[in-house]
Parts: sequence; C-alpha cells; structure tokens
Amino acid sequence: MNSFKFLQPAIENYLELVANVSTFGPHPIDDLIADAQRAHDALLLQRSTNLNAASRRYRERRHRHPPPGFDKWVEYALKHDAVIVEQFFDRIEHDIRPFWAQDPKLTATWAAAWHHVVRVRNGNVSSVGDVQNLVPWLKHWKELVAEAAKFMPDVDMPINYMDESRILVPWEDINLLVQKAEKERKITPIEDTVREYTGLAEIDMPQLKVYDPNWITTGSYWDLVRLACSPNSPGRNVSAPDDYSNPPNFPQNWRPSFSESGYVKNFTAGTDPCIQPHIRTMHGTFVEPVSLSTSQELIPLFGGSKLPVNNEILIPGAMYLTDDPLYSGGSSHGPPWTRKKGGIIWRGVASGGRNKEENWTHFQRHRLVEMLNGTTVSSVERNGIKAKTFEMPPIQMYNFTRRRKGLIGEWLRNISDAGFMDLVCFPPESNCSYVAPYFRKLNKIPMKKQYEQKFMPDVDGNSFSGRFRGLLLSTSLPIKSTIYIEWHNDRLIPWVHFAPMDNTFQDLYAILDYFTRDKRGDAAARVIAETGKNWAEKVLRRDDMLLYVWRLLLEFARVCDKNRDKLGFIDDLVPG
Repeated sequence: MNSFKFLQPAIENYLELVANVSTFGPHPIDDLIADAQRAHDALLLQRSTNLNAASRRYRERRHRHPPPGFDKWVEYALKHDAVIVEQFFDRIEHDIRPFWAQDPKLTATWAAAWHHVVRVRNGNVSSVGDVQNLVPWLKHWKELVAEAAKFMPDVDMPINYMDESRILVPWEDINLLVQKAEKERKITPIEDTVREYTGLAEIDMPQLKVYDPNWITTGSYWDLVRLACSPNSPGRNVSAPDDYSNPPNFPQNWRPSFSESGYVKNFTAGTDPCIQPHIRTMHGTFVEPVSLSTSQELIPLFGGSKLPVNNEILIPGAMYLTDDPLYSGGSSHGPPWTRKKGGIIWRGVASGGRNKEENWTHFQRHRLVEMLNGTTVSSVERNGIKAKTFEMPPIQMYNFTRRRKGLIGEWLRNISDAGFMDLVCFPPESNCSYVAPYFRKLNKIPMKKQYEQKFMPDVDGNSFSGRFRGLLLSTSLPIKSTIYIEWHNDRLIPWVHFAPMDNTFQDLYAILDYFTRDKRGDAAARVIAETGKNWAEKVLRRDDMLLYVWRLLLEFARVCDKNRDKLGFIDDLVPG
C-alpha cells in the first residue's frame, strides 16, 4: 500500500516542484522528508485488514497471544475504518511490560486503591474519587471507556490528576523488572491457554484503603530524573545547577545522534533528556515545576503524557476529548494553504513551571517568544546585545542567507506574531516586574484566526501541549518541540505529519527559512501540513483514542490476572 493514497491533493504538485524548482539548491530537509515518506510507506505495508492478520502480527511482535477480547476489538476497529498497524501499539507494550514482573494481585489492588479511578465491572463503567473543584478529566475518560465497557473485562484505570508525571523508578530497578518480564514471556500451547479473565472479586472490598507510596515533594526534579537514565547516558552523572540567575548555556558544536545536518531526524530520541543534559537548564520541568510529588516505587498510574523515563501508563490526554476550541481547534481548521498568510503565530500563557525573577530565562516558552520577537533579534544581530533566553544559532551549522546577512530580525518583524496572554509570574505580588522590560500581555487570538497563518510552533507548558492534536487537524503546519511523549507518538512520523524542532530551538530559523525561501519550500510545507491533517483525520479520531484505551485495558486486565501467563485469545488458531 502506498502512503500517497493517504496524502493530500498537493502531492503531485510537490513532486513536480521538487524535481523542477530549486532556487537555492538541495537542502538537508529534502532528504529528511524523502526518508520519512519511505518510512511511512513501509509502515503502511504492515496494516492488518482482518482478524487473522491482526492476531498473527500481534504474536510476531509481542511473542505472546493477544489478550482475550481481541476479536471484538478488531471487529470494532475494522467496522470504524481504523488503520490497524501493530507498531501503533508499541507504547502499550512498553508501559505495561514492567508490571509483568510484579505480583498481579498487588498491581490490581494498587490500581483499585487509588484516589481517582475509572472502573469497569460487569460491562458497566463508573468513576471513583472526589473531583470537586477539579478539571473534568475523570469525566472525559469515563465517557470514553463507557463506549466499549460492555466488551471489557473487569478492570481499574487509576488516573494521575496532576499536570506533571509522577512515577520515576530508578533505571536499575526498572531494568531488572523488564529483564524478568522478557525472560518469562512466551506463547503458550493452545491446550494450556486460558481464554477467560479471572476477574477482580478477590480485591473488590467495600472499604479498600487508598494506597499512597512514598512521595518525594522537595529537591531537584532533574536529580530524580537522571537516576532513571541509563548509567551510560550523558545525563546520568550531571547534577542540577544550584543557580539559575544567569542565562542558559547552549551546547557548543551540538551535533546529536538524533539529528542530521542540524535537523531532528529521530524525534523519539530528541525527546530524551538523558542524552541531552543541557536541557536541565532550558526547560521549566527541570528548572522548577509547578508542583513536585514523585515516587520511585512502581505503582500503576495512567496519564496523558510523561517524560521518556517516567513509568506512568499513557492514555490520550483528556484535553483531546474535550470540545474546548483552545485544544480542539473548534469546527474551523483554517483556510486552504493557498489562501493563508505566510506567517508564524503563537499565543499561550507563560507556563512551563514556576517562573521567578531568578530563573525565568531558562523557560522554554519565554525562549520561544523572545526568539520570535523581530526587534529583539535585530538588536542581537546588529548591536551585539545578548538576549536573555537564547543565543543565535551557529552559522557554521545553519549557514543560510538571512543568517549570514543579519536579516532574521527584519524578516521576523514581517512574519511573526508571538506573545503571552498571561505572564503567570511568581510570586503574584511581584506584578511581573522582572519580565516587564521584555514581555507584555497580548490579546487572545481565537484558534480559527491563528489558523490563517501557515506556521504554528508548539512547545511544552507545565507538561505536554494539549493543542498538538488540534494543530495536526488544522491546515497549518505544526513545528513541534517537546520532551514529553504521548499515546500517539508511534503513529506520527516527523517530516511527514509535522516539522520537528530541537528542544534548544536552535534550528527554528533554519526550518522557517527552508519553508519560505522558494516555491519548493512552500510546497514542502503545504504537503506536510495537508498530509498531517489527512492522517490525523484517520488515526487520531475519537474512535482511535477509544481503540487505544480499550486495547490498553485488555492488556492491563491481563497483567493483573493470576492466570496471566496462560491467558490469551486463540480462536483464530482453533479449527472451526
């Protein structure tokens, strides 16, 4: 199956332009786009279109039988035109794997004994926990699970109600659990396979006491994160700084393994803080998160995002289940590419952690807004003034005309509109005096109005950005930077569905220059924007989020079952 079938009408025009229009000659991004499209083609060749194929591919990739109920899951997926590619569910396998090495009853008990739980019993769904004065996340997730609860076993889904991810088990401990789980994984003989879940009668008690592990609430979050990094990784032995009063130090000669010629190629590796320890001084999560409540004990907890080293179990973010246009983008997704303005736009709040007088220059959103301020950039270019949050990208890496001639600031004044709607300063009584010389509050711009521009950067807030799905569904091009992973990562390919950006943002100007320098770049931007929209409409639907959570709960119910090693779906292997 050729992925062009899934692409937009612009593809033929793009291919023609790539072949015949080359005002500035070849560019590294050309190769990244071509390689990414080939990877997408190869991925779609693995699509399953019937139960037997889906079951076979499951066994080949997971080395065990699918869970009981897999047939109903596949039936629903096919009925709702879901793209079934086994790789799309690698995240479920990764998140669940350590629990295969824990006692199943203990895991089930901890899941049931939590503050906020989506609970399935006898095909009916309920929610547990006091949500007064809280955002309605539990309601959104409960409503999603309810759509397939009649097909699910008894299972509990404990919810992390904080923005920040909370479970950070040291690398050595997780590695031992994973090794044990891998050693015991097998495909059981048909005659030994159990086809029905045991259920949770053994743990269902009227007064089940909430289990809280030891929560770490003080100290440096980075110093907890690095303990979850491999001992051989660059970040493992780099401590958090004691002082954030000076501007961040950017890495020199930064040529990471996940990039090619200065542009992100491996987006998964690009999110990993363990291999880029400089990010500890360039992201609010590590500088000073809004709250700190972290455990090094592996308990089951489900949430919408996490760092690559966190041990939560991912589910679609509740923001993706709401109709709030701030996250969904509303009913309007923007005009066609040819009717768009050629600018870049960003509006948001100055979140990302607790920004204060002594640390604000290290926050990612402040860096993005200052980098997109043409006046500030011109001062850096022409007068040698040092910016508070960023350094100009090295010319030896990003040697394009606007950079060489010092014209980036002038260019940005014509195409950029970025700013904060709320400065979120701390303490509140500071009245934001410490950022007043550099930032001011701007008026809100509705998403449908923002979609009139071609380029929309998306960066983290206190955790992941809940706008990413809305941006993908728009007709604009998302330029994405993040240290967080989400449920959908395995089904999105950078340079096919969005433009990736390094977490330093050092490649931002060069990415924009590539897409705006000639007709070829504009065609490439259009093809990615429209491909991403069409693809999101196929694999990021509510049905797709339901199918992900449904399958996840089949897997979690199995890992909590005393017969889990023998539990499986084998109807496709049993004659007649």
